[in-house]
Amino acid sequence: MSYPILPAPNTPQDEVVDDFHGTPIPDPYRWLEDAADPKVQAWTAAHNVRTRAYLDQLPALEPIRARLTQLWNYPRLESLQKAGEHFALTRNDGLQNQPVLTWQSTLEAGSAAENHATVLLDPNTLSTDGTVALAGQFFSPDGSQLAYAIAAKGSDWQEIHILDTTSRESYPEILQHCKFSGIAWLPDSSGFFYNRLPDPGENLNHRDLRSLVYWHRLGTPQSADILIYEDPADPARRFHPRASDDRCYLQLFVSRGTDRRNGFYLRPLASGGDFQRLIEDQEAKYSPAGNLGSTFYFLTDLDAPCGRIIAVDVERPERENWREIIAQGADVIAEAALWGNTLVVVRNHHAHQTLHLHDLQGQLLRDIPLPTMGSVELHEGSFSDREFFFSFESFLHPHTLYRYNLDTHTMTSLEAPTLGFDAAAYETRQVFYESKDGTRVPMFLTHRKDLPLNGDNPTILYAYGGFTLSQTPFFNVWNLVWLELGGVFALANIRGGLEYGEEWHRAGMLENKQNVFDDFIAAAEWLIEQRITRTERLAIEGRSNGGLLTSACMVQRPDLFGAILCWVPVTDMLRFHKFTAGHYWTYEYGNAEEDPEHFKFLVAYSPLHNVKAGVAYPPLILTTGDTDDRVVPSHSKKFIAEVLAKSSGDAGPGNHAPHLLRIDLGAGHKLGKPTAKLIAEHADTLAFAVTMLGMNGPGEPSP
Repeated sequence: MSYPILPAPNTPQDEVVDDFHGTPIPDPYRWLEDAADPKVQAWTAAHNVRTRAYLDQLPALEPIRARLTQLWNYPRLESLQKAGEHFALTRNDGLQNQPVLTWQSTLEAGSAAENHATVLLDPNTLSTDGTVALAGQFFSPDGSQLAYAIAAKGSDWQEIHILDTTSRESYPEILQHCKFSGIAWLPDSSGFFYNRLPDPGENLNHRDLRSLVYWHRLGTPQSADILIYEDPADPARRFHPRASDDRCYLQLFVSRGTDRRNGFYLRPLASGGDFQRLIEDQEAKYSPAGNLGSTFYFLTDLDAPCGRIIAVDVERPERENWREIIAQGADVIAEAALWGNTLVVVRNHHAHQTLHLHDLQGQLLRDIPLPTMGSVELHEGSFSDREFFFSFESFLHPHTLYRYNLDTHTMTSLEAPTLGFDAAAYETRQVFYESKDGTRVPMFLTHRKDLPLNGDNPTILYAYGGFTLSQTPFFNVWNLVWLELGGVFALANIRGGLEYGEEWHRAGMLENKQNVFDDFIAAAEWLIEQRITRTERLAIEGRSNGGLLTSACMVQRPDLFGAILCWVPVTDMLRFHKFTAGHYWTYEYGNAEEDPEHFKFLVAYSPLHNVKAGVAYPPLILTTGDTDDRVVPSHSKKFIAEVLAKSSGDAGPGNHAPHLLRIDLGAGHKLGKPTAKLIAEHADTLAFAVTMLGMNGPGEPSP
């Protein structure tokens, strides 16, 4: 069934042409980059009216919204930290827009009330619409002080506030100009080191570049903070401070953009002086797992693309004194921590994670059994404690916090969540398929256990493919609604992530980026060949770099997909580096402006520059936020303008292929998005997918 759609807003074209190394490239929608221009704001509002009018008439929308709301309404723990003699946990009672930071003295069995949990900080009181979020919390060693970062409307920019956890009184100072800041408290809780960016007037040319490390004393204004480290000669370097677990060292994690090859500097925490530049950046990844005295344990990919663990004595730092503790194996080491005189190690095994304990000589002590194929996140531990905490989740297993006792080797869940969903009726299985060049790629399929292989199952194919982000099994509520509607959810572990180590990543970056698109297209073809679905029943979905993936595959293979669900995408690969955080991504994507070779491969796949006139592109819903300061919304605006101008599909006979732009007001990239907005946007997207793929919504009779 087709539904009427309003005409697209008029989008004038400018005669802007850029010269890329002798090649002229038109940019007719350059004017859409200026979000403050009243013309752009009017154009944006007109698109939202058009999109809203289309979505609001879909019969599936309200039933899906109701079911999402019902399933989302379950109590859950999201994170845990130890702070002195207390435990700090973030909790959501179900439909709260933001999780609440609570404070309790014990984790023994019983309700939160029985454990004397009290509210330490409720971000829901900081705004009327839930768009102010807690973006990070850092407790002093004794737990008496809390420095916490808040972010508004999804922005990556943060303010740091300070709270006395005993009196519940806030300090007067508020630290500005912070983005992804680390905090390292002194042992006496008198103050902390933190990183920030310059004041707007300090260096406008490098507003989002120059990383500055400051010392802040409690109760003093930010203007009195003391700069302790910067590198004005190389503003691309970023410095992230943290304190060692034993509170003896101030550590600086040194990085450049999204390049995972980092450096590591340190000095005594409680005294000044120069930093020991133990490891310089741009050689390999070095992730500190912890230290015992002067010996630091690192997870590194130096001479080991799948990772190994080494020990470095900072008093004998020469390379010949480095010791290998755990050698590289077949499975990637994804994470490691030194807790309870034990190395806690997370590995990627064919794109799902496993958990292991090793002694300090590297000997395997035991494998920790997990509920199913899923993902592990290490939350909290100490080199001296005999317990640690981690979370586990999978497609059918909600995010759950666990406590592991290193003496009894027992694992207990903390306030395990329960949902009104029959997980026993569904299953997840892993398959492998071949990409265009013969590479073997894993993929997870989740669906009802009685799925018929009739080639007619509505399917959402999801992937990411970049920046070393492994796509291991994850849990979200909207996938449950999709499964209940009879859908299949497929996650393809395409190249660009770290599922199989750094070589898997490098095979999907820079000049190799086309491999990512080929892997995704091959996954779609496999699903069709195996009679799981067909083109008319197949939607593809991706977010951010995954939005680049879906938009690129849409323009490369418009014949293959029945719908495109594209979230906050990067689509202009020639100008992405000119906006907000975009310059960080040149390590992954390249720079068309500076390098002629980069221009060649970027323009070859850039979604914005490969939309063809007269092609019937499949139905598209493009979702972005007007305050997204990571992937700016002009990527989405320019792309939808190009598609609407050239596609033969939108508003054509039967309105068979609507192309919609959904711009969420007061929403950013993803950080801290309130529950109400999450429900609204996923209801819209699922209703669009259900309609485009010819499905029945909740409660609709079968045809």
